[in-house]
Amino acid sequence: MTETLDVSRETLEKLRVYVDLLKKWNPRINLVAKSTIENAWSRHIEDSLQVFHVKQLPVGKWTDIGTGGGFPGLVAAIVAADIAPAMEFSFIESDQRKCAFLRTVLRETGTRATVLAQRIETAPAQGADILSARALADLPTLLGFAELHRSPSGVALFPKGATWEKEVKIAQESWRFELEVLKSRTSPDSVILKIGEIARV
Repeated sequence: MTETLDVSRETLEKLRVYVDLLKKWNPRINLVAKSTIENAWSRHIEDSLQVFHVKQLPVGKWTDIGTGGGFPGLVAAIVAADIAPAMEFSFIESDQRKCAFLRTVLRETGTRATVLAQRIETAPAQGADILSARALADLPTLLGFAELHRSPSGVALFPKGATWEKEVKIAQESWRFELEVLKSRTSPDSVILKIGEIARV
């Protein structure tokens, strides 16, 4: 699977370090579902890479909320270090153990990012040009988080599964937003929702 990733050799080595740490830490703090760990490259790394490639460079700041095991934010930070080193990354994660994991991967891969061990609702506003979240909450809740942490011109990138259309309909009852739906390359039922111009109805 690693041979299909369009990244530099140095970045690929960093991603290998990341996956090794994920497998080492996962039994203790449940970073990802146990059933997905053996397919980590396709289920988590490649899935996160496609989110990174949705954005248009240059991007000033990328904030990932509810980062957990680091998807997609930490993967994006590792890749960006090679091709867009001026980008800033911040991760908001309330679980201290998961924050320790994220900091360990950052240290072991030599990647720069800020880890905020706080709740999304109470963390300082990030003013993010890109806001991402994966497997965190339903779309109406995510849009509330985007209102807190996205810059006025920023874009939200939310990978979603088979129920995404239902979530969009419910969200449109309370929110106005521009929406672009991008088909996932890693799962036939999944999409990436690219959302901008977010405002409450």
